[in-house]
Amino acid sequence: MKYILKITTLFILLGVLVSSCSSDDVAGTATIDLNVLGLEDLGDDFLYEGWIIVNGAPVSTGTFEVGENGDLSRTVFAINEDDLEAASSFVLTIEPSPDPTPEPSAVHILAGDFNGNAADLEVGHSAAIGEDFLNATGGYILATPTDGGNDTNENSGVWWLDPSQGPGPGLDLPLLPEGWIYEGWAVVDGTPLSTGRFTSGSGNDDFNGFSGDQAGPPFPGEDLLTNAPEGVSFPVDLAGQTVVISVEPVPDNSPAPFTLKPLVSPVNPAAVDHFFYEMSNNAANTNPTGSINRKL
Repeated sequence: MKYILKITTLFILLGVLVSSCSSDDVAGTATIDLNVLGLEDLGDDFLYEGWIIVNGAPVSTGTFEVGENGDLSRTVFAINEDDLEAASSFVLTIEPSPDPTPEPSAVHILAGDFNGNAADLEVGHSAAIGEDFLNATGGYILATPTDGGNDTNENSGVWWLDPSQGPGPGLDLPLLPEGWIYEGWAVVDGTPLSTGRFTSGSGNDDFNGFSGDQAGPPFPGEDLLTNAPEGVSFPVDLAGQTVVISVEPVPDNSPAPFTLKPLVSPVNPAAVDHFFYEMSNNAANTNPTGSINRKL
């Protein structure tokens, strides 16, 4: 009987200890639930990281990946309860992996202010990109000004300029914050070809690797004449293809347009060179959106 009492007492004591340890493990913690649509797979070199802003300072809520189908690898994150209760807003960034610093990068993609225990996340929030691109406009011409006057392949180049303006800029885009840059694309039979990155619709972009040996006009664009990538032949008739203006993170490890594509236009199958074609605003279809809920 004594042995039974001792064993029973031992189990009770162990139960108290386990219960005490478990309480210590979870005491002072709370969680957030993250629901985001429209993010893309960042590959092996980058991760998404969430941050709550507590008394003006960022506190990491943890990192996650996004699969090819857009699903988040994690949606629930444990956080110090006092920090979460004091948080005024939430910011989502893109971070290098591995990350050499504990601070947020400059690449802020979504943000929102807490209203009670919930926050709607938007690219247009001032702590994110600060623009929703819904008012972005643009247009382009097909032409090959870098080929030395050869007029037999004029549909094999795209330039974002407006000939009626002298010529002038063909794009009206908001100024981007640090961590983001615009990029032009010609999508040929499903293969995206970068025409260069730029910060303004006026001035050259950073790429001329497909162009001829003559100088192009001082606007974003590219002739598709030389150094064709594998699977594509130059010159190429862009009539019936697609042109895109995307917003890209800096740095960027993808050979394809990022999820943010504010301007996208199929090129008219009967398109003619040197005619100004307007682009369609696509921001509402490609801007990521989301929400976050805190559970204290």
